[in-house]
Amino acid sequence: MFCFLAALATVSADPLSHRVEIDFFRDVPSRNLKGLAARSDGRLVAGPVLSELAGAAPADLLWSLSPTNDPAKWLVGTGPDGKIFEITIDAAKATFSAREIAKLDEPHVFALARLPDGALLAGTSPTGALCLVREGKPVARVALPVDSIFDLLLVDNWTALVATGNPARLYRVDLRKFAAAGVAADKLAEAKLLAERGITLFGEIRDRNIRRIAQLADGRIAVGSSPKGNLYAFARDGGAPIILQENREAEVTDLLPTPDGGLYAALTFSGGNNEARITPPKNPPKEPNESPIFTPLANDRFGGRGAVVWLPDNGFPETIVSRGNTAFYRMVRHGDVLLITGGEQGEIVGYDLPHRMSLTYAGSVSSQLNALAPLAGAPGRFLVMRNNAPGFALLDFSQAAPREAETRRIDLGAPSLLGALRFNRLRGLTDAQVGVALKTSNGSDEIEGWSQWTPLTAAEQGWNAPALRGRYVKLRVQVPANSAPALELDRAALYALPQNRRPQLQDFRVLSANFGLVPMPEPPPQTLISIGQLLQTGKQDDDKRKNAFLGSQIVPTPGAQVVLWTVTDPDNDAIVCTFSLRRDGEEKWIDVVRNTREPYAQFDTAHMPDGVYFTRLIATETDPRPADARLTTTFETDDLVIDHTPPQILAASAQRKGEMFEIRVEGRDALSLLDGIEAVFNHGVREQTEQPVDGILDSRSETFVLELPLARVAGATSVEVTLYDVFGNTTAQRLSW
Repeated sequence: MFCFLAALATVSADPLSHRVEIDFFRDVPSRNLKGLAARSDGRLVAGPVLSELAGAAPADLLWSLSPTNDPAKWLVGTGPDGKIFEITIDAAKATFSAREIAKLDEPHVFALARLPDGALLAGTSPTGALCLVREGKPVARVALPVDSIFDLLLVDNWTALVATGNPARLYRVDLRKFAAAGVAADKLAEAKLLAERGITLFGEIRDRNIRRIAQLADGRIAVGSSPKGNLYAFARDGGAPIILQENREAEVTDLLPTPDGGLYAALTFSGGNNEARITPPKNPPKEPNESPIFTPLANDRFGGRGAVVWLPDNGFPETIVSRGNTAFYRMVRHGDVLLITGGEQGEIVGYDLPHRMSLTYAGSVSSQLNALAPLAGAPGRFLVMRNNAPGFALLDFSQAAPREAETRRIDLGAPSLLGALRFNRLRGLTDAQVGVALKTSNGSDEIEGWSQWTPLTAAEQGWNAPALRGRYVKLRVQVPANSAPALELDRAALYALPQNRRPQLQDFRVLSANFGLVPMPEPPPQTLISIGQLLQTGKQDDDKRKNAFLGSQIVPTPGAQVVLWTVTDPDNDAIVCTFSLRRDGEEKWIDVVRNTREPYAQFDTAHMPDGVYFTRLIATETDPRPADARLTTTFETDDLVIDHTPPQILAASAQRKGEMFEIRVEGRDALSLLDGIEAVFNHGVREQTEQPVDGILDSRSETFVLELPLARVAGATSVEVTLYDVFGNTTAQRLSW
């Protein structure tokens, strides 16, 4: 019964202490991860190691990356001087070196492809020139009737497709004929002159630029555009395209086909007309419009978002990843995980395809990561090309290194005394393997005014903070390099006691003389509350069924357990849910309710053994959706603790202290947190307290002190003291004097 009374008390008065939920996916930025990854369910899991490679940057802007026959050597197209470099990677020493192999007349080399015979095919801007380079010299060149060439695709050894911008066209190139045509200085616009050099129009779209091209499993050609961000498909022989997906104010930055005919598309949605994703170099060209695609940033922070769209073969597009204030650049597949590089904070993100979960990996010191490629012969290792500052990094999923995560600044709401830190659950780790530290500040500045890192002590009750206080906190979690690959750290909860601030006088009035006041009798305590009051949602909902449910009353019922949920469908399909339990250590799931439309389950726990129970909720679409099209999703929901065992009173005393009468009770519970004490004197006076001596109600072992004026207990000769835990279990003891 006491647990329901405690619930009633929370409606009228909150406890002095409070808990702050720490969601690692929300609270840990990419750059604050080392060897760990933050998952979209709020947990920390094992992740890759990102190592910045030391070396002199070959150019201000690194645009395109192409492999060679040597796994240690790569070709890079750059700007604003139109140079092509050969980059040599030394992974063992974490260094790179650059060697210039060609310089073109155009400022920017946006696209680069290495041909089977070792020659290089380069696409440039702002003249839209297509160049064939052998041994460092252009042997063939055509300036197409466009401004820029953004992408190249080798269809076979002697055929290439060229994606252009302003206007948006696809050209097919016969590489043999093109190589034999030589260098043409002037821009060619006539189809006949282009055909003489092996270049024919494959297709065109009405958007301004074709940014990316890829070949699907069935031979069709997929393209992505800008500034609309549409996705198109051409027949294998060209012609008029069909639109796969229409967007607005976006740029398709990468396309990744799958063997089953599907396609992943990375898009960046702009936050405004004056924003661009490439920061200009320190010494920009004299002509501000030299490259018309990229303009200076209007704001320090990118206001758009990045997204990944999945287009199944003969299916409808589905957005599987979306990140605000982040631009997506390139994608690769690593096993069952989709890796995505981004900006503007050097983010590397992932998407777990089987489990449909987003991941945040360790980020780079750079602002933009605009290329990502696997290292040949080195599974789990990837080369990352970065801009602002330009350079390279190595992403390694196979390397063992110390694992660390640090949260961003977390606001406690007011200066507070910190209590215990608790993880919901550790998987693949012991408490001894987890190092936890906190730093605090009374100011909101990210750098100035912070304390030193203070390690927390692991104990039975969690990780304890040694008398730390502050308005803002940062949490650092460290685990050893040799930790299990399947490690998981659940979301954490930090308990805190806010500063006790002085009362403030807001209004004062003097009533007219000769008027008295008849006090209103104190109303009796409220015995019934609604679920809406208990949840304290404060939201208005027009759904009559939901409003009726929130108006349900809560009444004391020993042994009852109520579980609530809210499940919605983006298409407003009808949903039924199955809620199940499984005790820790057992394998069988027990269905509490099956295929219910109600947003709750109510069951009796009196017959269930004490312990921690895992829970799951299975949501399934139902009619009128056809049976073969109904989708099912399984959610791992919060753990449930069942506790029937009363707490223990370790010590209790009742005595006079000066002008006050003091009752002191020291108690402990084996499974759950303590909740307070109640004292009933034998002359009818009844008092209770939920405030422990240390001020923070966060432990299974607490000491409670109840002080009353002597006049309040005058005439009493004994008192019955009852100790409660949060589940309403009680232990009583009588004290006399």
